[in-house]
Amino acid sequence: MADSPRVELTPAAADLLRRLRAAHGPLMFHQSGGCCDGSAPMCYPDGEFRTGQSDVLLAELTVEGMAENVSFWMSKSQYAVWSHTRLVVDVVEGRGSGFSLEAPEGVRFLIRSRLIDG
Repeated sequence: MADSPRVELTPAAADLLRRLRAAHGPLMFHQSGGCCDGSAPMCYPDGEFRTGQSDVLLAELTVEGMAENVSFWMSKSQYAVWSHTRLVVDVVEGRGSGFSLEAPEGVRFLIRSRLIDG
């Protein structure tokens, strides 16, 4: 399944990204912690989280209605754990922690995963 995306968005996640984009400008994700379903990727204004040699760019997510893609970064140590999965970014009710942009909305981004075939 080489042409399957490594990272996907649910419709709810895409809707939230459009709202956050309207309020904050271009966006990015970084996943640095959590090794299982339920982990929370952090959403930042694009470029606010400094990436480097210890990070992997997994995807440039296209969101209908947004002029630019949303980059999805993961720390290399996390990538080692998640390398055989397809990540699905979803949204659930509840406040997340940290500085992720959706925190004031009363929701948080959440990772769900599926094993990649072959």
